[in-house]
Amino acid sequence: MQSGNIPKNETELLTRAQNLAGMSLGEIAAAINVEVPKDLKREKGWIGLLLEQVLGASAGSRPEPDFPHLGIELKSLPINAHGKPLETTFVCVAPLTGLVGAQWKTSHIRNKLARVLWIPVISERSIAIADRMVGTAFIWSPSPEEEQLLALDWQELTDMIVLGNVENIHGKHGQVLQLRPKAANSSVKTQAFNRHGQPFMTLPRGFYLKTAFTQALLNKHLRIN
Repeated sequence: MQSGNIPKNETELLTRAQNLAGMSLGEIAAAINVEVPKDLKREKGWIGLLLEQVLGASAGSRPEPDFPHLGIELKSLPINAHGKPLETTFVCVAPLTGLVGAQWKTSHIRNKLARVLWIPVISERSIAIADRMVGTAFIWSPSPEEEQLLALDWQELTDMIVLGNVENIHGKHGQVLQLRPKAANSSVKTQAFNRHGQPFMTLPRGFYLKTAFTQALLNKHLRIN
C-alpha cells in the first residue's frame, strides 16, 4: 500500500475505502510511512488526514470537498465497539456575518454534505491510536427527509445568528445540527453582531452533526442495531 493516487471515480474510491476495513490505523500508517502520534490532543485531525492520504484526497485545506473531482467529502466517524458514535461530527465553520438573505440551497454546509464517504473507526480511549480499527466505509447523500431536517436546523441557527443571538445558541438547539465554538484556543476570535446590530468579537463557531443523526446513518447503512 502507498499514499493513494487520486481515485478516478466513486466506485474506485469506495472500493479502496472498504478495503481498509479490519485494518488498524497503525497498519495503514506503516504502509504509507506515516508516524502514529502518541495522542491526538495536538493532532485532533490526524485520523482523517491519514485516511485522506491513503485514499488520494486532493483538496488539502481548500474550501471544497476532499475529492473535488468527485464532489465527495471524507468524514471519519469515531465509534465504540458496539457501533455507537463517540462524539458529534464537525462539518464546517459557520459564518457569523454576511448572512442576511442566505439560503440553505447555496450554503457551504449543504455543499459539504451533498456526498460523503463515511469511514467508521473504533476509537474508544482505552484503545491505543495505532490499534484502533477501521470499519466498513459507505457513501451517503441526504435523503429528502434528512435534508429537510438539516435545512430546518440550519435556518433556525442562521436566523439566531442574524438576529444577534449567537451567544445564546446552545447544544439543545437543532434536532440534527448543532452550532458550537470551534477554535484552537480561546484567544482566537471572529466578528459577529449583537441584537442592536453592533459588532463584537466572539469565538468562531462550527456546525456539527449530532450523534443521533450519525447513529441513524450507521444503522441504515451498516445494519447496526
